[in-house]
Parts: sequence; structure tokens; C-alpha cells
Amino acid sequence: MRVLVAISLALLAFAGAAAWVVDAEPDWYLRTRYPLEYAQVIRAYAHERDLDPALVAAVIYAESRFDPNVRSSAGAVGLMQILPETGEFIARSTGGSDFIEADLRDPDINVRYGTWLLDDLSDRYDGDVATALAAYHAGPGNVDEWRRQGSGIEFPETRAYVAEVERVRRIYARAYGRDLGL
Repeated sequence: MRVLVAISLALLAFAGAAAWVVDAEPDWYLRTRYPLEYAQVIRAYAHERDLDPALVAAVIYAESRFDPNVRSSAGAVGLMQILPETGEFIARSTGGSDFIEADLRDPDINVRYGTWLLDDLSDRYDGDVATALAAYHAGPGNVDEWRRQGSGIEFPETRAYVAEVERVRRIYARAYGRDLGL
């Protein structure tokens, strides 16, 4: 009987400690749950474009979970999920001429293009990060139409995306501030 009581108490203590970790979210837990890869690339291009590096990391987390080889059902490729036609447009807009889709699997190129796009959308929407994120997710044509109608974000998945990126941005800022140069 004592063994059962001891095991029960040990399990309760473990469950309590686990609940505390999930609730308190210490930095080591956040770093385990929200990994960060390519910090130097993120930091470099975020600073070059005057973007928050935690925002860039959060977009990458939401888009690809840091997998440079992922491809969406819509055909978006790489860390920041760039559509090939968007990648070609960005390459031409930034002085490139030899774009190939495989470039989007290169973390350096993908983050360079993704941060260029985020910066362009941020400028387009006067620094409104939520609107720029909505346009990154749903396309600027949709966002422009929603704004003309005064309806806000109409796609539930885009509303969820914006909220998720903003939530994860705070986590990356807290857990990786030094790594991201914050």
C-alpha cells in the first residue's frame, strides 16, 4: 500500500511540475517548443529591411516550421513559403535575372525574398503589421478588396494566421532576443 501511495504522490508531483512548465513557459521550454534555425540569416535580412527579426522568425515558424524543403499544396516553396511566380517577380525587382524555382529552397535566398516581400507589404500598408501579414498570407489583392469594403479580414484562416504569427512573434522575442539581435 505504501508503494502505491508513493507512486501516486510522485505522479501528482510530476503532473504538477509539468503543468507549471506549460503554464509558466520558461525560456528553456519555449526554446524547445519553438526552435530557431537560420538566426544569422534572419537577423541579417531583417536588419537590412528594418523589420523585427522576431516577426521574420514567427512568419517562418508559421509558414514552414523552419523546413527549407517544404512545398505547400498551392505551390509555395521554402522557409517563408514563396510562390515561384512571386520569387521571379522579387528577383526581377531586386536586379536578378536568372531565377530558378530551386532558388527558393536555399534559406538565404528564401529569407532575402521573404523579407523583401514583408517590407514591401509593410510599406504598402503604412507599417500596419497585421495588414501586411494578412496580405502575405491571402495576397494584397484580397486585402485591398477587404479594405475597400471596410470588412476586415474575411478569410478565417488568414485571421488565424495573423493572430498566430503575432503570438509567436512575442515568443521569439522573449526566448531568442539575443540570438535575433533584439
